[in-house]
Amino acid sequence: MVELTRNPSVLKWLEEKLKLVKPDRVVWIDGSEEQLAKLREEACASGELHKLNEELLPGCYLHRTALNDVARVEHRTFICTPVKEMAGPTNNWMAPDEAYALLEGIAKNSYIGRTAYVIPYSMGPVGSPFSKAGVELTDSIYVVLNMAIMTRVGKAVFDVLGDSEDWVRGLHCRCGIVEEQRYICQFPQDNTIISVNSGYGGNVLLGKKCFALRIASYQGWKESWLAEHMLILGVENPQGEVKYICAAFPSACGKTNLAMLIPPESYRKKGYRVWCVGDDISWIRKGADGRLYAINPENGFFGVAPGTNEKSNPNALASTKQGTIFTNVVLNNDNNTVWWEGLDKNPPANAIDWKGNAWDGTVSGEKGAHPNSRFTAPAKNCPCVSSEFENPQGVPISAFVFGGRRAKLAPLVYQAFDWNHGVFVGSIMASETTAAAGAVGVVRRDPMAMLPFCGYNMADYWQHWIDIGATLDAEKAPKIFNVNWFRKDEEGNFMWPGFGDNLRVLDWILERCEGKAQADETAIGFIPKAEDINLEGIENEVSLASLKAMLEVDSALWRTEAEGIAEFYARFEGKVPSEMQASLEMLRSKLA
Repeated sequence: MVELTRNPSVLKWLEEKLKLVKPDRVVWIDGSEEQLAKLREEACASGELHKLNEELLPGCYLHRTALNDVARVEHRTFICTPVKEMAGPTNNWMAPDEAYALLEGIAKNSYIGRTAYVIPYSMGPVGSPFSKAGVELTDSIYVVLNMAIMTRVGKAVFDVLGDSEDWVRGLHCRCGIVEEQRYICQFPQDNTIISVNSGYGGNVLLGKKCFALRIASYQGWKESWLAEHMLILGVENPQGEVKYICAAFPSACGKTNLAMLIPPESYRKKGYRVWCVGDDISWIRKGADGRLYAINPENGFFGVAPGTNEKSNPNALASTKQGTIFTNVVLNNDNNTVWWEGLDKNPPANAIDWKGNAWDGTVSGEKGAHPNSRFTAPAKNCPCVSSEFENPQGVPISAFVFGGRRAKLAPLVYQAFDWNHGVFVGSIMASETTAAAGAVGVVRRDPMAMLPFCGYNMADYWQHWIDIGATLDAEKAPKIFNVNWFRKDEEGNFMWPGFGDNLRVLDWILERCEGKAQADETAIGFIPKAEDINLEGIENEVSLASLKAMLEVDSALWRTEAEGIAEFYARFEGKVPSEMQASLEMLRSKLA
């Protein structure tokens, strides 16, 4: 065993954990292509991976999870803090002593007959002042190879860490993939994550939601920065100036599509470009000039495959063409490539479905790919990846954008009155459920899209946002907006075309940030003048009258919404910041 570090805290922790799980051998992951190639070969020999067509999908592989292990398990995910109030009413809580005893009992001897892999990884560019180090101990080659795509892996991480104790400890044990004993536990005070009885990416790539959001949100609270469930995109205007936006959306609201947006033709002809810095997570700090800067702590995309196609998101599809691991999709036996629902209208007849069974897509009534099937793709593959992707100082943020799926309530776009009101706007984010979730139109609150990912009490998290705002000069603070691409007309049809045309709304947002666009004040915030949203090229699809309807604020609906907000706030038992309560009262009074 060649150790890659002499860091005493790393070696002590590893010694304890290896003694607990008892592997047959230990491999330190140095990040070299030579080592990763050997691991891919080994995974193919064991059946853990299947190598795809080298000509059509070079360096790509297929993996299938256990049938009972196909998604994140929020009901088995716990925040383990000394007292329950620290985790808050929106998290599952377990006392740390109880959790450690339970998890160690499950993990004990679980690596017997297996290899332990020690993965040093950096969230963010190695050495960036934004970045944080982690070590994941796992018994899964699949985890190693995915972490090598999603994070920066290797000895350089240890070189930068030196003897510091500021690193996140992560133990993953596949065990027997027993659903009833599956736990994903975060210990924010201990910088520790333990995951047992899962092999699915969202539960076992511990750098992702576990570290980058649950642990990092707590670290940010203590260290005065923000870890957010936000994409980062740059909009380049015809003069070559690029302005950056962070945006948060609950699932099924087009987050990845927005991050990799292709401008509509009329904008492209003028010279507009959109650059992707990140599709999922932002770490945000105040720079020396007093502005907020953001990095994407990840190095790849862990995207949902079904529905990704040449029309919906050509940049995401292009990202998967090389060096990608596909999970739980269809294997096309005729050409050894992959397929999923929504990729095209030509399902393969001679195929194997995500469960490993023979599948004929031309006649089968069953779906071939799992609805949550995934691709893990290197960010460098993306045709619109930003030249600032590796910038250790991050990119300056002009606007924060929140959004949800509301059929009637929220207008196409509105701007918060100020920073504190913007925190209120983020805190009331909600989406109405679609048929995929069972009941249609049920309002699910997901503040800042962080409900499953905030590693401490959400009321303290809101206060942290307000405290950050208090340190910012009003002129330099990003402006805060809300968008709703999903407004419907009386017949139930979507009123806004979405996809690339969302740039028209971002254009107005950036104009507002520069003080160039007009707006009307309403009870909920500043609304654009319909004439200021550029409809060039879609006049036949969206009339000015229709746009005005999309921007209307229905006071009766908002009065009902205000009561729903008050109900949600009541769950926090008096801990909701006074500034947000004041925003709620202001909304009620303006609506009255």
